[in-house]
Amino acid sequence: MAAPSVAADTVLRVRETPLVLMYHAVAEVTEDPYHLAVPPERFARQMATLHRLGLRGVGVGDLLDAMAAGQARGLVGLTFDDGYAELPRHALPVLRRYRFGGTVFVVTERLGGSNDWDTGPVWPLLDADGIHRLAAEGIEIGSHGATHVPLAGLHPARLRDELLSSRDRLADLLGAPPPGFAYPYGSVDAAAREAVRHAGYRYACAVTVPRKALSPLTLPRSYAGARDGAARLTAKWALNRVRIAVKGGTL
Repeated sequence: MAAPSVAADTVLRVRETPLVLMYHAVAEVTEDPYHLAVPPERFARQMATLHRLGLRGVGVGDLLDAMAAGQARGLVGLTFDDGYAELPRHALPVLRRYRFGGTVFVVTERLGGSNDWDTGPVWPLLDADGIHRLAAEGIEIGSHGATHVPLAGLHPARLRDELLSSRDRLADLLGAPPPGFAYPYGSVDAAAREAVRHAGYRYACAVTVPRKALSPLTLPRSYAGARDGAARLTAKWALNRVRIAVKGGTL
């Protein structure tokens, strides 16, 4: 029997909303105008900080299961957007060292390609083999859309295609539909949230979310980057619910 989980339409209270960190690339890069890459040594120190605080990094699906069972104390969600190719090389050994998990959200029409949705440096993305390697190590794989377009205000037909085609591609690749989704650019409105629910995703990660809209389909996350040393990371953990209470856009 599957473990109980938090239902997608559950309304979350601020005090129930866990810390979920939002990473992108873990790699050494020469140019990073959007501050998306964390050098491997810095990432290792960040995970060591979480471990030293008595925290354990997990994937979002496991986090929701733990919340439903009343066992989420001390857990932090670790997410990695876009699916950069260096994750198995640089992030996976560190996660394995501390017995941490995580969720990697991939852009399904760019597998084996590059992050061509933005101007700036070109970074390679995971291919099917890389995704299989992560999944074999217990890393949860989720969808980040088919092409990484903002979903808020998107035409309904294009919105459905972004959600369903990416879900189906990952189901074919991994043998089961992905449990979760991450909104590209954090772009979400009520129509996008409903489309995610109808597409069958169990949860979806956003960035900033107003208190009245907190739910497993709009989970807020806290950006994690190269400047996050031990003190900043500790503060993000300690002040997570304060941040959620005072920030958030419209939905």
